[in-house]
Amino acid sequence: MLRAALIIALLCFGAPSVAQTLGASARALPDGSSLTGNSRETTLELALSQAVPFRVFTLVEPMRVVIDFRQVDFSALPEDFNGAGVVSDVAMGGASSPGWSRMVLTLSEPMSPRIAAMEVDNITGGALVTLTLAPTDLETFTAAAGPPPGLDAVLLPVVAEAPPRNDDTFVVMIDPGHGGVDPGALHNGFSEADLILTFARELREVMRRTGRIEVVMTRDADIFVPLPTRVTLARAAEADLFISLHADALAEGRAQGATVYTLSDEASDAATAALAEQHDRADLLQGVDLSGTDDEVAAVLIDLARIETAPRSRAFADILVQAIETTGLDLHAHPRSEGAFSVLKAADFPAVLLEIGFLSEGGDLENIQDPRWRAHMQAAITGAVIAWSQADAAAEGLRRQ
Repeated sequence: MLRAALIIALLCFGAPSVAQTLGASARALPDGSSLTGNSRETTLELALSQAVPFRVFTLVEPMRVVIDFRQVDFSALPEDFNGAGVVSDVAMGGASSPGWSRMVLTLSEPMSPRIAAMEVDNITGGALVTLTLAPTDLETFTAAAGPPPGLDAVLLPVVAEAPPRNDDTFVVMIDPGHGGVDPGALHNGFSEADLILTFARELREVMRRTGRIEVVMTRDADIFVPLPTRVTLARAAEADLFISLHADALAEGRAQGATVYTLSDEASDAATAALAEQHDRADLLQGVDLSGTDDEVAAVLIDLARIETAPRSRAFADILVQAIETTGLDLHAHPRSEGAFSVLKAADFPAVLLEIGFLSEGGDLENIQDPRWRAHMQAAITGAVIAWSQADAAAEGLRRQ
Protein backbone atom coordinates (compact mmCIF):
# COMPACT_ATOMS: atom_id res chain seq x y z
CA MET A 1 0.00 0.00 0.00
CA LEU A 2 1.20 3.48 -0.83
CA ARG A 3 1.73 5.75 2.18
CA ALA A 4 3.39 9.11 2.84
CA ALA A 5 4.33 11.02 5.97
CA LEU A 6 2.51 14.28 6.73
CA ILE A 7 4.70 16.26 9.16
CA ILE A 8 7.20 18.74 7.68
CA ALA A 9 10.74 18.64 9.11
CA LEU A 10 14.41 18.67 8.14
CA LEU A 11 17.32 17.02 9.91
CA CYS A 12 21.02 17.64 9.21
CA PHE A 13 23.68 15.05 9.97
CA GLY A 14 27.47 14.94 9.74
CA ALA A 15 29.94 17.60 8.70
CA PRO A 16 29.10 21.20 7.74
CA SER A 17 27.71 21.54 4.25
CA VAL A 18 26.20 24.09 1.97
CA ALA A 19 22.67 24.07 0.59
CA GLN A 20 22.18 20.79 -1.19
CA THR A 21 19.12 21.32 -3.38
CA LEU A 22 20.00 22.20 -6.93
CA GLY A 23 17.04 23.45 -8.92
CA ALA A 24 13.27 23.20 -8.55
CA SER A 25 11.44 20.08 -7.42
CA ALA A 26 10.61 17.40 -9.96
CA ARG A 27 7.18 15.75 -9.99
CA ALA A 28 6.54 12.02 -10.21
CA LEU A 29 4.07 11.48 -13.06
CA PRO A 30 1.42 8.75 -12.80
CA ASP A 31 1.48 8.10 -16.55
CA GLY A 32 4.61 6.06 -17.24
CA SER A 33 5.27 5.16 -13.58
CA SER A 34 4.94 1.56 -12.43
CA LEU A 35 6.35 -1.03 -10.06
CA THR A 36 5.96 -4.53 -11.45
CA GLY A 37 7.57 -7.94 -11.23
CA ASN A 38 7.85 -11.19 -9.36
CA SER A 39 10.48 -13.36 -7.67
CA ARG A 40 12.52 -13.50 -10.91
CA GLU A 41 12.82 -9.76 -11.60
CA THR A 42 11.23 -6.57 -10.34
CA THR A 43 11.30 -3.27 -12.22
CA LEU A 44 10.57 0.24 -10.98
CA GLU A 45 9.82 2.79 -13.69
CA LEU A 46 9.35 6.32 -12.39
CA ALA A 47 8.38 9.07 -14.82
CA LEU A 48 9.56 12.51 -13.68
CA SER A 49 8.81 16.00 -14.91
CA GLN A 50 12.55 16.69 -15.12
CA ALA A 51 15.86 14.91 -14.61
CA VAL A 52 17.26 14.84 -11.08
CA PRO A 53 20.24 13.06 -9.46
CA PHE A 54 19.39 9.87 -7.58
CA ARG A 55 21.16 7.25 -5.47
CA VAL A 56 20.27 3.68 -4.45
CA PHE A 57 21.18 1.52 -1.45
CA THR A 58 19.74 -1.39 0.55
CA LEU A 59 18.89 -1.95 4.22
CA VAL A 60 18.06 -4.94 6.43
CA GLU A 61 15.58 -5.66 9.24
CA PRO A 62 13.38 -5.43 7.26
CA MET A 63 14.90 -5.88 3.81
CA ARG A 64 14.50 -2.63 1.89
CA VAL A 65 15.69 -0.90 -1.25
CA VAL A 66 16.07 2.86 -0.79
CA ILE A 67 16.04 5.30 -3.71
CA ASP A 68 16.92 8.91 -2.90
CA PHE A 69 16.09 11.65 -5.40
CA ARG A 70 17.14 15.27 -5.48
CA GLN A 71 13.73 16.69 -4.48
CA VAL A 72 10.77 14.85 -6.00
CA ASP A 73 7.09 15.33 -5.27
CA PHE A 74 5.51 11.84 -5.20
CA SER A 75 1.94 12.97 -4.40
CA ALA A 76 0.49 12.26 -7.87
CA LEU A 77 1.34 8.53 -7.82
CA PRO A 78 -1.84 6.41 -7.57
CA GLU A 79 -2.78 4.09 -4.72
CA ASP A 80 -2.32 1.02 -6.94
CA PHE A 81 1.21 2.04 -7.97
CA ASN A 82 2.74 -1.08 -6.39
CA GLY A 83 2.13 -4.14 -8.54
CA ALA A 84 5.25 -6.10 -7.61
CA GLY A 85 4.70 -9.35 -5.78
CA VAL A 86 7.95 -9.23 -3.79
CA VAL A 87 7.47 -5.59 -2.69
CA SER A 88 5.24 -5.66 0.40
CA ASP A 89 5.18 -1.90 0.93
CA VAL A 90 6.17 1.38 -0.72
CA ALA A 91 6.85 4.41 1.49
CA MET A 92 7.71 7.92 0.32
CA GLY A 93 8.98 10.95 2.16
CA GLY A 94 12.13 12.96 2.80
CA ALA A 95 15.71 11.73 3.15
CA SER A 96 18.19 12.63 5.89
CA SER A 97 20.01 14.97 3.49
CA PRO A 98 18.23 18.33 3.10
CA GLY A 99 16.80 18.77 -0.37
CA TRP A 100 16.48 15.04 -1.07
CA SER A 101 13.33 12.90 -1.30
CA ARG A 102 13.17 9.18 -0.55
CA MET A 103 11.27 6.14 -1.81
CA VAL A 104 11.57 2.93 0.24
CA LEU A 105 10.63 -0.49 -1.17
CA THR A 106 10.14 -3.12 1.55
CA LEU A 107 10.93 -6.61 0.22
CA SER A 108 9.50 -10.00 1.12
CA GLU A 109 12.47 -11.71 -0.55
CA PRO A 110 16.11 -10.60 -0.97
CA MET A 111 16.48 -8.64 -4.22
CA SER A 112 19.53 -6.61 -5.19
CA PRO A 113 19.72 -3.58 -7.52
CA ARG A 114 21.27 -4.57 -10.83
CA ILE A 115 20.58 -1.70 -13.23
CA ALA A 116 19.78 1.95 -12.49
CA ALA A 117 19.29 4.21 -15.49
CA MET A 118 17.75 7.51 -16.50
CA GLU A 119 16.49 8.51 -19.94
CA VAL A 120 15.60 12.11 -20.81
CA ASP A 121 12.76 12.83 -23.24
CA ASN A 122 13.99 14.98 -26.14
CA ILE A 123 10.67 16.79 -26.49
CA THR A 124 9.25 17.32 -23.00
CA GLY A 125 12.49 17.41 -20.99
CA GLY A 126 10.97 14.80 -18.67
CA ALA A 127 12.92 11.81 -17.42
CA LEU A 128 12.31 8.10 -16.87
CA VAL A 129 14.20 6.41 -14.03
CA THR A 130 14.43 2.62 -14.32
CA LEU A 131 15.60 0.41 -11.46
CA THR A 132 15.83 -3.35 -11.96
CA LEU A 133 16.05 -5.72 -8.98
CA ALA A 134 17.24 -9.33 -9.31
CA PRO A 135 17.07 -12.21 -6.82
CA THR A 136 19.98 -12.82 -4.48
CA ASP A 137 20.59 -14.84 -1.31
CA LEU A 138 20.10 -13.40 2.16
CA GLU A 139 23.80 -13.55 3.05
CA THR A 140 24.81 -11.54 -0.03
CA PHE A 141 21.99 -9.04 0.51
CA THR A 142 22.94 -8.54 4.17
CA ALA A 143 26.65 -8.11 3.40
CA ALA A 144 25.92 -5.35 0.86
CA ALA A 145 23.27 -3.55 2.91
CA GLY A 146 23.71 -0.29 4.78
CA PRO A 147 23.37 3.43 4.10
CA PRO A 148 26.33 5.18 2.44
CA PRO A 149 28.66 6.99 4.86
CA GLY A 150 27.14 10.23 6.11
CA LEU A 151 23.54 9.20 5.42
CA ASP A 152 20.80 8.14 7.82
CA ALA A 153 18.26 5.44 7.05
CA VAL A 154 15.35 7.45 8.51
CA LEU A 155 12.38 8.24 6.29
CA LEU A 156 11.48 11.87 6.95
CA PRO A 157 8.30 13.75 6.07
CA VAL A 158 7.83 15.27 2.64
CA VAL A 159 9.17 18.78 2.14
CA ALA A 160 7.02 20.77 -0.25
CA GLU A 161 9.53 23.38 -1.40
CA ALA A 162 13.25 23.04 -1.98
CA PRO A 163 15.54 25.77 -0.68
CA PRO A 164 17.23 27.68 -3.52
CA ARG A 165 20.77 26.95 -4.53
CA ASN A 166 23.36 29.31 -3.10
CA ASP A 167 25.26 31.01 -5.93
CA ASP A 168 28.50 30.32 -4.04
CA THR A 169 27.86 26.56 -4.00
CA PHE A 170 30.55 24.69 -5.94
CA VAL A 171 29.15 21.35 -7.09
CA VAL A 172 31.37 18.40 -7.98
CA MET A 173 29.90 15.28 -9.59
CA ILE A 174 31.99 12.26 -8.58
CA ASP A 175 31.58 9.33 -10.93
CA PRO A 176 32.73 5.98 -9.46
CA GLY A 177 33.42 3.91 -12.57
CA HIS A 178 31.65 0.64 -13.42
CA GLY A 179 29.29 -1.08 -10.94
CA GLY A 180 26.63 -3.79 -10.88
CA VAL A 181 26.86 -6.10 -13.89
CA ASP A 182 30.06 -4.25 -14.89
CA PRO A 183 32.68 -4.88 -12.16
CA GLY A 184 35.50 -3.25 -14.12
CA ALA A 185 39.02 -4.56 -13.62
CA LEU A 186 39.41 -7.71 -11.51
CA HIS A 187 42.59 -8.75 -9.73
CA ASN A 188 43.31 -11.07 -6.81
CA GLY A 189 39.67 -11.18 -5.77
CA PHE A 190 39.21 -7.39 -5.86
CA SER A 191 36.98 -5.51 -8.29
CA GLU A 192 37.59 -2.01 -9.56
CA ALA A 193 33.91 -1.12 -9.02
CA ASP A 194 33.98 -1.94 -5.28
CA LEU A 195 37.34 -0.32 -4.54
CA ILE A 196 36.47 2.85 -6.43
CA LEU A 197 33.07 3.15 -4.73
CA THR A 198 34.75 3.06 -1.31
CA PHE A 199 37.28 5.66 -2.45
CA ALA A 200 34.53 7.88 -3.89
CA ARG A 201 32.42 7.78 -0.73
CA GLU A 202 35.40 8.80 1.38
CA LEU A 203 36.34 11.52 -1.10
CA ARG A 204 32.82 12.92 -0.91
CA GLU A 205 33.08 13.29 2.87
CA VAL A 206 36.53 14.90 2.66
CA MET A 207 35.24 17.45 0.17
CA ARG A 208 32.09 18.20 2.14
CA ARG A 209 34.04 18.72 5.35
CA THR A 210 35.77 21.70 3.75
CA GLY A 211 32.41 23.51 3.86
CA ARG A 212 33.16 24.82 0.36
CA ILE A 213 32.19 21.92 -1.91
CA GLU A 214 28.92 20.08 -2.42
CA VAL A 215 29.25 16.58 -3.88
CA VAL A 216 26.83 14.45 -5.85
CA MET A 217 27.67 10.91 -7.02
CA THR A 218 26.54 9.09 -10.14
CA ARG A 219 26.18 5.91 -8.08
CA ASP A 220 26.24 5.25 -4.35
CA ALA A 221 25.82 1.46 -4.47
CA ASP A 222 26.99 -1.52 -6.50
CA ILE A 223 24.66 -0.83 -9.43
CA PHE A 224 25.13 -0.43 -13.15
CA VAL A 225 24.58 3.14 -14.35
CA PRO A 226 24.79 3.58 -18.15
CA LEU A 227 27.37 6.10 -19.34
CA PRO A 228 24.82 8.55 -20.82
CA THR A 229 22.94 8.50 -17.52
CA ARG A 230 26.09 9.52 -15.63
CA VAL A 231 26.37 12.66 -17.75
CA THR A 232 22.64 13.33 -17.44
CA LEU A 233 22.92 13.17 -13.65
CA ALA A 234 25.77 15.68 -13.69
CA ARG A 235 23.74 18.02 -15.85
CA ALA A 236 20.69 17.62 -13.61
CA ALA A 237 22.83 18.50 -10.57
CA GLU A 238 24.15 21.60 -12.37
CA ALA A 239 27.65 20.29 -11.73
CA ASP A 240 30.55 22.72 -11.98
CA LEU A 241 33.05 19.89 -12.38
CA PHE A 242 32.86 16.18 -13.29
CA ILE A 243 35.47 13.72 -11.97
CA SER A 244 35.29 10.09 -13.11
CA LEU A 245 37.29 7.69 -10.92
CA HIS A 246 38.87 4.43 -12.09
CA ALA A 247 41.59 1.92 -11.19
CA ASP A 248 42.36 -0.16 -14.25
CA ALA A 249 44.38 -3.34 -14.76
CA LEU A 250 46.67 -4.32 -17.61
CA ALA A 251 46.86 -7.84 -19.02
CA GLU A 252 50.33 -7.17 -20.37
CA GLY A 253 53.12 -4.77 -19.49
CA ARG A 254 53.61 -2.72 -16.37
CA ALA A 255 52.00 0.51 -15.29
CA GLN A 256 51.89 2.24 -11.94
CA GLY A 257 50.74 5.54 -10.51
CA ALA A 258 47.93 8.00 -11.18
CA THR A 259 46.91 9.26 -14.62
CA VAL A 260 44.57 12.15 -15.47
CA TYR A 261 42.69 12.11 -18.78
CA THR A 262 40.88 14.85 -20.68
CA LEU A 263 38.97 14.56 -23.96
CA SER A 264 41.24 14.55 -26.99
CA ASP A 265 40.71 17.01 -29.83
CA GLU A 266 39.97 14.19 -32.27
CA ALA A 267 37.45 12.65 -29.91
CA SER A 268 35.96 16.08 -29.34
CA ASP A 269 35.11 16.48 -33.03
CA ALA A 270 33.61 12.99 -33.20
CA ALA A 271 31.70 13.52 -29.95
CA THR A 272 30.13 16.73 -31.24
CA ALA A 273 28.84 14.99 -34.36
CA ALA A 274 27.53 12.00 -32.41
CA LEU A 275 25.83 14.14 -29.78
CA ALA A 276 24.14 16.31 -32.39
CA GLU A 277 22.92 13.32 -34.40
CA GLN A 278 21.99 10.80 -31.71
CA HIS A 279 21.50 12.41 -28.32
CA ASP A 280 18.28 13.81 -26.87
CA ARG A 281 18.07 17.53 -27.64
CA ALA A 282 16.82 18.19 -24.11
CA ASP A 283 19.97 16.64 -22.68
CA LEU A 284 22.82 18.29 -24.60
CA LEU A 285 23.60 21.63 -22.97
CA GLN A 286 22.64 22.75 -19.50
CA GLY A 287 20.19 25.64 -19.62
CA VAL A 288 19.89 25.67 -23.43
CA ASP A 289 16.80 24.34 -25.22
CA LEU A 290 17.98 22.65 -28.42
CA SER A 291 14.76 20.75 -29.05
CA GLY A 292 13.93 22.84 -32.13
CA THR A 293 17.39 22.88 -33.70
CA ASP A 294 18.78 20.78 -36.52
CA ASP A 295 22.05 18.82 -36.36
CA GLU A 296 24.21 21.61 -37.78
CA VAL A 297 22.94 24.26 -35.38
CA ALA A 298 23.22 21.90 -32.41
CA ALA A 299 26.79 21.00 -33.41
CA VAL A 300 27.78 24.68 -33.63
CA LEU A 301 26.34 25.40 -30.18
CA ILE A 302 28.09 22.34 -28.72
CA ASP A 303 31.39 23.44 -30.28
CA LEU A 304 30.97 26.94 -28.85
CA ALA A 305 30.36 25.50 -25.40
CA ARG A 306 33.38 23.22 -25.67
CA ILE A 307 35.62 26.17 -26.67
CA GLU A 308 35.13 27.35 -23.09
CA THR A 309 34.98 24.06 -21.19
CA ALA A 310 37.85 22.17 -22.89
CA PRO A 311 40.61 24.56 -21.71
CA ARG A 312 39.06 24.55 -18.24
CA SER A 313 39.16 20.74 -18.17
CA ARG A 314 42.82 20.78 -19.16
CA ALA A 315 43.60 23.43 -16.54
CA PHE A 316 42.04 21.34 -13.79
CA ALA A 317 43.85 18.22 -15.01
CA ASP A 318 47.19 20.05 -14.81
CA ILE A 319 46.44 21.32 -11.29
CA LEU A 320 45.35 17.84 -10.22
CA VAL A 321 48.59 16.24 -11.47
CA GLN A 322 50.60 18.90 -9.65
CA ALA A 323 48.63 18.36 -6.43
CA ILE A 324 49.17 14.59 -6.54
CA GLU A 325 52.89 15.06 -7.18
CA THR A 326 53.22 17.65 -4.40
CA THR A 327 51.53 15.27 -1.95
CA GLY A 328 54.27 12.73 -2.70
CA LEU A 329 52.05 10.13 -4.36
CA ASP A 330 53.08 8.09 -7.36
CA LEU A 331 52.24 9.33 -10.83
CA HIS A 332 52.29 7.33 -14.03
CA ALA A 333 55.30 7.90 -16.30
CA HIS A 334 52.89 9.90 -18.50
CA PRO A 335 50.48 11.38 -15.94
CA ARG A 336 48.59 13.62 -18.39
CA SER A 337 46.83 11.91 -21.24
CA GLU A 338 43.84 12.27 -23.56
CA GLY A 339 41.16 9.82 -24.60
CA ALA A 340 37.70 9.33 -26.06
CA PHE A 341 35.97 8.30 -22.84
CA SER A 342 32.18 8.73 -23.09
CA VAL A 343 31.89 10.43 -19.70
CA LEU A 344 34.20 13.22 -20.90
CA LYS A 345 32.15 14.11 -23.97
CA ALA A 346 29.70 16.54 -22.35
CA ALA A 347 30.33 20.07 -23.62
CA ASP A 348 28.75 22.15 -20.87
CA PHE A 349 30.98 21.42 -17.85
CA PRO A 350 34.67 20.62 -17.34
CA ALA A 351 35.39 16.91 -16.93
CA VAL A 352 38.38 14.67 -16.23
CA LEU A 353 38.92 10.95 -15.74
CA LEU A 354 41.34 10.01 -12.95
CA GLU A 355 42.96 6.59 -12.81
CA ILE A 356 44.12 6.51 -9.19
CA GLY A 357 46.28 3.47 -9.90
CA PHE A 358 46.42 0.04 -11.55
CA LEU A 359 45.05 -3.07 -9.87
CA SER A 360 47.47 -5.18 -11.90
CA GLU A 361 50.37 -3.66 -9.97
CA GLY A 362 50.88 -4.92 -6.43
CA GLY A 363 52.01 -1.55 -5.12
CA ASP A 364 48.98 0.30 -6.44
CA LEU A 365 46.54 -2.35 -5.21
CA GLU A 366 48.07 -2.22 -1.74
CA ASN A 367 47.86 1.57 -1.78
CA ILE A 368 44.19 1.58 -2.78
CA GLN A 369 43.43 -0.75 0.14
CA ASP A 370 45.37 1.45 2.58
CA PRO A 371 43.17 4.08 4.34
CA ARG A 372 46.18 6.35 4.91
CA TRP A 373 47.13 6.34 1.22
CA ARG A 374 43.53 6.97 0.24
CA ALA A 375 43.37 9.89 2.66
CA HIS A 376 46.46 11.46 1.06
CA MET A 377 45.05 11.01 -2.46
CA GLN A 378 41.66 12.37 -1.40
CA ALA A 379 43.31 15.39 0.18
CA ALA A 380 45.26 16.01 -3.04
CA ILE A 381 42.11 15.83 -5.16
CA THR A 382 40.19 18.10 -2.79
CA GLY A 383 43.03 20.64 -2.71
CA ALA A 384 43.16 20.62 -6.49
CA VAL A 385 39.41 21.23 -6.74
CA ILE A 386 39.59 24.21 -4.38
CA ALA A 387 42.66 25.69 -6.10
CA TRP A 388 41.16 25.26 -9.56
CA SER A 389 37.74 26.62 -8.57
CA GLN A 390 39.37 29.79 -7.24
CA ALA A 391 41.52 30.25 -10.34
CA ASP A 392 38.59 29.43 -12.62
CA ALA A 393 36.34 31.96 -10.88
CA ALA A 394 39.03 34.63 -11.21
CA ALA A 395 39.31 33.90 -14.94
CA GLU A 396 35.55 33.98 -15.53
CA GLY A 397 35.52 37.73 -16.14
CA LEU A 398 38.20 37.40 -18.82
CA ARG A 399 36.30 34.58 -20.52
CA ARG A 400 33.15 36.71 -20.71
CA GLN A 401 35.14 39.47 -22.43
